[in-house]
Amino acid sequence: MGMNILNDPFKNKGTAFTLEERKELGLEGLLPPYVQTLDQQVAQTYAQYQTKPTDLEKRLFLMQIFNENHVLFYKLFSEHVVEFMPIVYDPTIADTIENYSELFVQSQNATFLSIDNQDAIENSLKNAANGRNIRLIVVTDAEGILGIGDWGTNGVDIAVGKLMVYTAAAGIDPSQVLPVVLDAGTNNDKLLQDSLYLGNHHSRITGDKYYEFVDKFVSAAERLFPNLYLHFEDFGRDNAANLLNKYKDKITTFNDDIQGTGIITLAGILGALNISKQKMTDQIYLCFGAGTAGAGITKRICDEFVQEGLSEEEARKHFYMVDKQGLLFDDDSTLTPEQKPFARSRSEFANAAELTNLLAVVKAVHPTILVGTSTQPGAFTEEVIREMAAHTERPVIFPLSNPTKLAEAKAHDLIEWTEGRALVATGIPAPDVEFNGVSYHIGQANNALVYPGLGLGVIASTATILNDEMISAAAHSLGGIVDPKEAGAAVLPPVSKLDHFSTTVALAVAESAKVQGLTREKITDVASAIDDAKWAPKY
Repeated sequence: MGMNILNDPFKNKGTAFTLEERKELGLEGLLPPYVQTLDQQVAQTYAQYQTKPTDLEKRLFLMQIFNENHVLFYKLFSEHVVEFMPIVYDPTIADTIENYSELFVQSQNATFLSIDNQDAIENSLKNAANGRNIRLIVVTDAEGILGIGDWGTNGVDIAVGKLMVYTAAAGIDPSQVLPVVLDAGTNNDKLLQDSLYLGNHHSRITGDKYYEFVDKFVSAAERLFPNLYLHFEDFGRDNAANLLNKYKDKITTFNDDIQGTGIITLAGILGALNISKQKMTDQIYLCFGAGTAGAGITKRICDEFVQEGLSEEEARKHFYMVDKQGLLFDDDSTLTPEQKPFARSRSEFANAAELTNLLAVVKAVHPTILVGTSTQPGAFTEEVIREMAAHTERPVIFPLSNPTKLAEAKAHDLIEWTEGRALVATGIPAPDVEFNGVSYHIGQANNALVYPGLGLGVIASTATILNDEMISAAAHSLGGIVDPKEAGAAVLPPVSKLDHFSTTVALAVAESAKVQGLTREKITDVASAIDDAKWAPKY
C-alpha cells in the first residue's frame, strides 16, 4: 500500500508525511526520518530547479516534480508564477513538444486516443480518469501547435501544460482535469520517418472519418463526465472553426485559439483605448495573418463593434485582413468561411492589384490597430510601423505570434519607431522599454490571463454553454483594469497577478451565466460559488 501512495501524485506528500501517517499508510522505512513542511519542500525544490542550466532542463525537472507530487508542484508554481509560466508553457513547451518522443518518461495523467482504435475511446477515458470526477478536459489533435505546426501525439504536452496553468492561475482542482490527445496521424514527415516517434505512423486522416472520430470522443466524454467543460486546443485551420460551430450551442465548450485569443486581444484593445481615450467604433483594424487565430480575433473585435451599436455591415467596413496573398478580396476562391465576411471588394481601391504586401495595405487603409498572427518574424518593419504611425496619434500594435522567434516585431522597436506613441502588447513576455525618460510597460496578450478564469467561472456556475455574452464580459473585466493616468502604462494587467485577475474574469463570467439563466444548478451568491470551487495546494 505504501509504495502505491508514494507513486500516486494525487496522494503523495513525500517527506512531509507525518510519523503517524507513515505508520498508518505503510510508509515506515520508505522515507528519510526527518519530516519536512511543505514550505521546506518548496524551498529545497526551488534550489534544485535553479541549478538547471537551460529552460528545457528546468521544464523537465518541473515535470518530474509534477509526476511525483501535485501539491508540491502547484505550491512551487504559485510562488514563482512569472518565472515559471514561460517554462511550464510557452515558449519552452515548444521544445518539449518537438522532442516529446525522445524525452518521453511518463504520460502525466494524459489520455491517448487513436483514430485507428476508436472502439477503445470510452475505456481509455475511464482508465485515465480512474474514478475521478472530471470537470475539465483540454483536448488537442496537435495539427496547429503554437507557431510550430503539426506534431501529432507529441502535441499532448500542450494539453498537459494548459491544464497546469488552469490550476496555477485559477485554482481548478487537478484531480478534476484530464489532458487528451486525438491522434489522427500526422503530416509531419520528420515524425513519420522517426523510429522513436510514439504516435500513429501514417498521414493525417481527414474528412468524415476524422469528424466521426472527434464525435465519438465528445459523445463518450459527455456521457462519462456529465458536468464537463471541454476545451479544444491547437486544432488545424480547416477543422477548428467547424468543430466549435458544431458543438458550441450543444455543450459547454471553448476553443482557445479562436475565442481565447480573441478575448485577450479585445481586452488589450479596450485597455489601449482606455489610455488613449478613443472610441472603439472609430478604429480601423488590420489583421496580418488570417488563419484560425487571426480570423477568430477579427470576429471577436467585430462583434464588439456590433455590441456598441453598429450594424454588422457597418462594423465590417472597419476591418481588413492580410495573408500571404496580400489583402483578402472577395473574389478569392481559397477563402475560408471565417475569412469571407471580412474580404473586401477590389472596386474599393484604385490600386487593388498592388495590395499584395503589408506595407502597401497599410498605406492604402491607414489602420489604427495592427494585430499580427502571421508567424512571420520581423514582418512589422520600421517602414510599416512609421507609415502606420504617421496617420494615427496612438497606434495600437500587437505582434502576437509566438514563440519568440516568430514574433512580427520586438516591443522596444515599436516604441522607438513611434517615438513612444504606440500602445503595445506582445504574444510573449517582454521587458519594460526605456525611452525618453519613460518606462513603458508592455502588456502580454497571454491567453492565460483569460482562459483559467473563464474555466473557473463556467465550472463554478455550472454553466450549460459558454456564449458571446459571457465571453464579452470576460474581456471587459480585464480591459477595465489598466491605469490610464500612468505614463507608459501597460494595456493589459501583469501576469504576476494571474490568480487575482483569474478571479476577476471568473466573477464576470459566472455572473453573466447566472443573469442569463444558463446554469445547471441555482446560484445565489456567485462569489461564494467561485470560492467553493477553488482548490489550493496544501497538505
